[in-house]
Amino acid sequence: MNDGSSIDSTRSLAAGDWEARLSAELMSLQALADEVDGEPEALLLLLRRLEELHRSIQDGPFRASLPADRGALFNLLQGMEKSGGWPYIPRLQLRTFMDLLQNGDSGSALAA
Repeated sequence: MNDGSSIDSTRSLAAGDWEARLSAELMSLQALADEVDGEPEALLLLLRRLEELHRSIQDGPFRASLPADRGALFNLLQGMEKSGGWPYIPRLQLRTFMDLLQNGDSGSALAA
């Protein structure tokens, strides 16, 4: 009989391993960038593809994983602000968004 504990431990192991996998992938991309150093067209292509990946993750799995609960969303945003903000969102804007959430003006902040 499976009580789910083996699934939980597998997920935990996978979650602990993802950062090492990410580091390896990033090192591979850095090596690729180093290979084409001095070739602006190739570097521009790399940057464009990275931007496409960023948008795909942001608009897909990241957005889908955001907490629906206002308090949990605020805690996530607060943690993001403390750790350097959201990519492409300066810390000041993130702080303003958090202040709006805290003051109960989330309708106008989320519509923007």
